[in-house]
Amino acid sequence: MQVSLPHFELSGPWGIRETPPACLNDTSLGTHCYVRIKESGLRFHYVAAGERGKPLMLFLHGFPEFWFSWRHQLREFKSEFRVVAVDMRGYGESDLPTSTESYRLDYLVTDVKDIVEYLGYNRCFLVGHDWGGIIAWLFAIHYPEMVTKLIVLNCPHPSVFTDYTLRHPSQLLKSSYIFFFQMPRFPELMLSINDFKALKCLFTSRSTGIGRNGCWLTSEDMEAYLYAFSQPGALTGALNYYRNIFSFLPLRQEDVKSPVLLLWGERDAFLEQDMAETCRLYIKNHFRLNIISGASHWLQQDQPDIVNTLIWTFLKEGEGRKSYRN
Repeated sequence: MQVSLPHFELSGPWGIRETPPACLNDTSLGTHCYVRIKESGLRFHYVAAGERGKPLMLFLHGFPEFWFSWRHQLREFKSEFRVVAVDMRGYGESDLPTSTESYRLDYLVTDVKDIVEYLGYNRCFLVGHDWGGIIAWLFAIHYPEMVTKLIVLNCPHPSVFTDYTLRHPSQLLKSSYIFFFQMPRFPELMLSINDFKALKCLFTSRSTGIGRNGCWLTSEDMEAYLYAFSQPGALTGALNYYRNIFSFLPLRQEDVKSPVLLLWGERDAFLEQDMAETCRLYIKNHFRLNIISGASHWLQQDQPDIVNTLIWTFLKEGEGRKSYRN
């Protein structure tokens, strides 16, 4: 028997926010900018700080996040870098293509290339978390000449994730939400009902949330997330990443030639730690792995001071802190 779901607005009428909280316009974080990429025709929003002409440090967020998840790093690294945190396609103030096909992994990787070049650079220090980590790994694999150093937070190399999940039912169970997200419309409904209760729980619960042993989300921080994901089509754009997750696999070329720093929260509720060390097999350069005790999946928000210190240490390896060149 075929069951038809009722029609509803994909972001739902539950608790839509019409006015952004003040923290999203905090000038200490940077300047809000927009660019329309000629090749894709999409408009991207990003927040930038630091002097133009300094080496580019580009931040790619995960699910369900947006540029704001990098607020602690924007403040920290703007002294010596041109720091840019992007709303990736389908997120925040960037364009939200309606077609599921528009979220193929190869398109997401090309977006990064187009943005780097638009910003006037041919190389960058690339930082990615969660889904942004997947795209960062793939970008480093396919455009090695454009990545000076790669920094990934709580996201294994795509080949490691695939191989490990197929051999470990426990990880397959932790990743079962991926299969739920393949359904049309219903995941949007479940994430948005009761004033986005599921989304709030994701960031604040004891099992999955931010700040069990680190920084807590403030009420205003939480409102920033609810504002972003209550906008029409926002949840669908984010979920469409999962609906195209298999579009780039298997990888034909897997090795990463850039130096890599992998940071991993010990208490990640979604990804098993054993995958982290295995990433070493695919890196043909310097590899540093730091497991952060007590930290959650939301590492850069949970333990920003530790994360920032470890990134500085990695950046200084092999070159002086003042000697970055693009």
